[in-house]
Amino acid sequence: MFQAPSVFQRAPLPPATRESEPGQAQTLTATAPRPAPGTSAAAPAPAAAKRRDPYFDNVKYLAIVLVAVAHAWEPVMDGSRATRALYMVVYMFHMPAFILISGYFSRSFDMTAPKVKRLITSVAVPYLVFETAYSLFKRYADDSPDMAISLVDPFFLTWFLIALFIWRVTTPIWQAIRHPLPVALAIAMLASVSPDIGDDLDLQRVLQFLPFFVLGLLVKPEHFQLVRRREVRLLSLPLFAGALLFAYWAAPRMQLGWFYRANSAQEMGAPWWSGAVMTLAMFGCALVLTVGFLAWVPGRERWFTVLGAGTICGYLLHGFLIKGAEYAGLFDHYTWLSDPVGLVVVSLVAAVAVTLMCAPLVGRALKWATEPDMNWAFRKASARR
Repeated sequence: MFQAPSVFQRAPLPPATRESEPGQAQTLTATAPRPAPGTSAAAPAPAAAKRRDPYFDNVKYLAIVLVAVAHAWEPVMDGSRATRALYMVVYMFHMPAFILISGYFSRSFDMTAPKVKRLITSVAVPYLVFETAYSLFKRYADDSPDMAISLVDPFFLTWFLIALFIWRVTTPIWQAIRHPLPVALAIAMLASVSPDIGDDLDLQRVLQFLPFFVLGLLVKPEHFQLVRRREVRLLSLPLFAGALLFAYWAAPRMQLGWFYRANSAQEMGAPWWSGAVMTLAMFGCALVLTVGFLAWVPGRERWFTVLGAGTICGYLLHGFLIKGAEYAGLFDHYTWLSDPVGLVVVSLVAAVAVTLMCAPLVGRALKWATEPDMNWAFRKASARR
């Protein structure tokens, strides 16, 4: 049985002959030759080799680089309006793009035993491991002995794993209802005006980012073909230029909390109704910029394509670099890092570091935590005829 690939895994290439069922793996396969006269046809044909779609590997790698660079800007962007504006533009679309791709690769998820097992080993277990690791890292590296290990209050970037777990479990619901995207948007709007949701499981982010995951469930391969047309690439240039100009104007006026989607409007000191308005506005802006980003991702193999299979390691490890530098007081001691040259240095270091963290060697070394073999914990599936 085919299992839905994680957003962090490499994606298969669409078929040359026909489109597979929604959510099923798409591969290029050769037609099996007919048996020669006098030979038996009972012998099974060799399994067709799967080819990976480099486009989605490229998307995942470039998105994870943007995530790491944006995290590196946070401690040094104060006082720089231009950096804050650039940060706002990147933050507008980099996680929505990642979440949309997550939804796209979750289309085949159901509650069958093999897929539940896959969900636990590739999402739930890494969450438990790295939530504990980040909590202990802060406790000892930042001299915070009171730092508790709380599995219901995600620390820093581990929120995405628990969110992905919740989104994927609810996938059958979104595939069953008639108008899933409007419903998801309504839920996000309600969350943005509900200050009583609290911090457990980072539900504000789970609910406010939900429409992007649901949208990913709805898109089809041909939609990505439309996005990658030359006309879309050309239109995205003035789009990003206009976004940067608007962000430069809005940088000193707009709270960054709207981009994080971790709080309600009331918690940010805004009128309650602004939460619903901003939810729709931010969804529209993020979607347009995501399309512009996807339009420029190369569709052919590049030197970084292979790194798209290791983005889970890049995502989970780069936080130790960023937080470690903060705990060591690096950004406070070297104030020149906030200067233009320093910002370039910080950006390059973050990009190079996350690139190395996505290397296949790192993925193999961390497989025990990111994709453990836990057959001992699950019942054996009964044979099916």
